[in-house]
Amino acid sequence: MTAAERREQVLAAAVTAFGDGGYAGTSTHHVARLAGVSQPYVVRLFTTKRELFCAALQRASDRAEAALRRAAEGEPTAAGLEKGFRSLLADRATITVLLQGFAAGSDPVIGTRVRDCFGRLCAVAGELTGAGPHQVGALLGSSILSAGLHAAADTPWTTVPPAKPRHPSTADDTDPARTARRSRQGTPPAT
Repeated sequence: MTAAERREQVLAAAVTAFGDGGYAGTSTHHVARLAGVSQPYVVRLFTTKRELFCAALQRASDRAEAALRRAAEGEPTAAGLEKGFRSLLADRATITVLLQGFAAGSDPVIGTRVRDCFGRLCAVAGELTGAGPHQVGALLGSSILSAGLHAAADTPWTTVPPAKPRHPSTADDTDPARTARRSRQGTPPAT
């Protein structure tokens, strides 16, 4: 595998990892494991976790721009671009990395990159449709919100049914302190 192919492999793993775990919740070790390379190799390619995250964010932004441009070929209107942005929903990692970028935007370097990416998407949408800044902002804002809700609906914590509340008298005695209290009180363990 060439160095360029290996870099692409690491970047694809980073998009997946950061999309799932965000900037704070993802380590370069995790990205390395997903890519099948060593952690020092990841750092050699991208220097810092922040630069790796910014590269993943740029990749996601490039994919979003390509989706907008493809949509404009068929229908160069705000509605057409909205459909194009919705086509990204099939690429969950791209959407979630963009959203994770917004979440990590308080970091000065990441915040600047996020604003640049969003500014570029707004400029492209305006160029393709002739829409003004307010119309473009509303279009992309609602599209990103919709994509975020769609991505959130696809997360494991939203697909697990809520646990049924249990009455204390029917609870399992897995808590050692509770079991000890019951023993001292002469109460038999719940079964």
